[in-house]
Amino acid sequence: MTQQVPSTEPELAGVRNFRDVGGLPTVDGRRLRQGVLFRSGHLAHATAQDAVFLSSLGLHTIFDFRNAADQKLEGPDVALPGVRNVNLPLSDPADGAEFWKMVRDGDLDQLRAVLDDGKGAARMVASYRSTVRNRTEEHSRVLHAIAEDSVPALLHCAAGKDRAGVSIAVTLLAVGVERDAIVADYLESNAKHRRYKVQRSGSAQSAYTPEVMELLSPLFDARAEYLAAAFESIEETWGGVDRYLEEGLRLAPETRERLRARLVD
Repeated sequence: MTQQVPSTEPELAGVRNFRDVGGLPTVDGRRLRQGVLFRSGHLAHATAQDAVFLSSLGLHTIFDFRNAADQKLEGPDVALPGVRNVNLPLSDPADGAEFWKMVRDGDLDQLRAVLDDGKGAARMVASYRSTVRNRTEEHSRVLHAIAEDSVPALLHCAAGKDRAGVSIAVTLLAVGVERDAIVADYLESNAKHRRYKVQRSGSAQSAYTPEVMELLSPLFDARAEYLAAAFESIEETWGGVDRYLEEGLRLAPETRERLRARLVD
């Protein structure tokens, strides 16, 4: 039985970007149920108190979209008793250990070469498109699992913004959440207390100059244009959300109904 979730957002010391997605409006005038779908950044640095809170949610399944490089860098998620952990690596906007090494250790000239003149934002847009087009199997597995029994569920990646953001958006599309509400929830990742902390080598004076932070901002911002690119990719590839869900994700009408029953009041 789903436990009640506190009405105020918790202050988690070691988990960034956590939130209950409940309450979002659907196109037919209903609301996403509270306490059944959560999103966050990774749980590798969760404190003992964080773990107590997460355990209180009655989670059935945690979907971790990080890849092996992420897990090597950050560590495995904290273990929560009785909770199933499913690792489904998705495309990383900064895919590749060498790219992240450049982000952490690269000098200004290296950052300019890779990220300046809109190249950083273009990389993000391409990644969001690719995650929709090429990761249908992973998104299908998440939705079928939720439809069957895997709630309450927590979906996360490293920062809880990009890979988790796309997967949450797909889930919300599948149950008929209003498009504007999906975008608004996605943009919540920009709140200061939610943002992924940029880790850079060197002194603060050289590693975090205004120009460096400006160059890195496309990687760490949640921008409406990124999610719009994912939606556009659905339209271009499948001609609309319904065909994407039916053909791309193999969601039969009865599965979509079970999904709505799990997630929508």
